[in-house]
Amino acid sequence: MHFLIQNIARFILLMLIQVLVLNNVQFLGFINPYIYVLFIISLPVKTPRWFSLILAFALGITMDIFTNTLGLHAFACVLVAFLRNPLIKIFALNEDNIDFTPSFSTFRTKADYVKYVFIIVLIHHFTLYYMEVFSFVNFWTTAYRALISSLITISIILGIQLLGRK
Repeated sequence: MHFLIQNIARFILLMLIQVLVLNNVQFLGFINPYIYVLFIISLPVKTPRWFSLILAFALGITMDIFTNTLGLHAFACVLVAFLRNPLIKIFALNEDNIDFTPSFSTFRTKADYVKYVFIIVLIHHFTLYYMEVFSFVNFWTTAYRALISSLITISIILGIQLLGRK
């Protein structure tokens, strides 16, 4: 029951911060951090894959409703949720311990957790930005936007995780 309440609260809180604050702030005119992906990053490992895909779809489609983006966020979130467990197996502390929530303390090193977050956010942002433009005409401009937004998002997510630990 605690798992359910905690994740519902995390879903609502991240979505409110994203929709009410971060979607209305654009750094330098084109950088928009998407911290709602922290919900997928922080899902417990014991969550069945089919359920994490459904949760990712719900998260993405909720974001699509608020941003009027017709499934772009849903696609990016489901892709990230699909790739999450294999990435956790690469970086996680103990393969036998499958009952943990990804954080700094549950990975071999803090650097492994940062790599995990970095890869998840990069996949999410590059998928989102390239699906948005649906073209490779301005490949480097889109890559630059996705990379800078990813770095800002990663910084915010790691800051949130460090504050949450204390």
